[in-house]
Amino acid sequence: MPYRGKLRLLSRACLALSNACGRSESSPCFAIASIAGSRNFSVGRTLNMRFVQFTNKSGGPPHLGVQLKQGGDIIAVSAVDSRIPNTLKKFLEGGDDLLKKAKRDDDFDLRRTVERIIAEGRSVTPEADVNFLAPVTRMDKLICIGLNYSGHCQEQGKPTPESPIVFNKFPSNIIGPHDNIQLPQISDKIDWEAELAIVIGKKCKGLSSDNVEDCIFGYTVAQDITARDWQKRNGGQFLLGKAMDTFCPLGPAVITKEAICDINNLSVRTWVNGKLKQDGNTNELIFKPHEIVAYISQFMTLLPGDVILTGTPAGVGFTRNPPEFLQRGDVLETEIESLGRLRNKVI
Repeated sequence: MPYRGKLRLLSRACLALSNACGRSESSPCFAIASIAGSRNFSVGRTLNMRFVQFTNKSGGPPHLGVQLKQGGDIIAVSAVDSRIPNTLKKFLEGGDDLLKKAKRDDDFDLRRTVERIIAEGRSVTPEADVNFLAPVTRMDKLICIGLNYSGHCQEQGKPTPESPIVFNKFPSNIIGPHDNIQLPQISDKIDWEAELAIVIGKKCKGLSSDNVEDCIFGYTVAQDITARDWQKRNGGQFLLGKAMDTFCPLGPAVITKEAICDINNLSVRTWVNGKLKQDGNTNELIFKPHEIVAYISQFMTLLPGDVILTGTPAGVGFTRNPPEFLQRGDVLETEIESLGRLRNKVI
């Protein structure tokens, strides 16, 4: 890579990683690299990436992109090189199989190609000119963990679970970070649950604490929308109350794990019509992301692109006095520190 390209790559990495960590250059999250003839840049051991899926407002097909920082410009990497898939799931599945099919370059490396495109600054689009899609779609599994924040257990008067409570939604429940949530006619008790979501990066089964890190690709923001009345029916099975259409806003980006200084210390907040409802932190998680992935992998094979919602902090609607539920016209906003914000209107 030419000198100028390397310089651009490092400077973009500095900006993106600084945004993701939200900390100063003196933080242990950073290392200082000196480049001859330039000022010092803060760079991480690996390039921070915020993967997004989007379409241009002017039209055209969906793209896989890398956003240089939260709220910043987007590079449509799939539009620059046809060997790069236009969905994150296919990108994660790529590995050796996709690279063998390309057969254009024996040295072709998917991640390095994306880094080169970023360094060259090709196919840059301002955030204002795109429509964000959910950052990962059509996954094999969309798994959820219940009662996984101490405060959420306390507000319901329930004991802390001895092992993760596992249920699921379906990939068809997913909507984009700015799409509308549709209230079903069969329920008037629709509630919010802000959640950190794990994105699996490679096929894995029977993981131990020693190898679970290698199977996590990154993290994103999710809302586990819930029909509370249906959640309590059917012998206590959660499925119908959790898996109605549009019940899983996701996005706006999947942030690579390397870009996050401490996944177990991020604020998690929800607003309804601008009023703060949930104000928690991932340090309250009973079962941490690595424990969750290792536990689930004992029962089933996790595949690239699978998503796991990790639970919600205190502040949900049905535990309030009086209970509060989403109404048509409400605007639901969900934010996790450094990862991004969802903004979904209820219709």
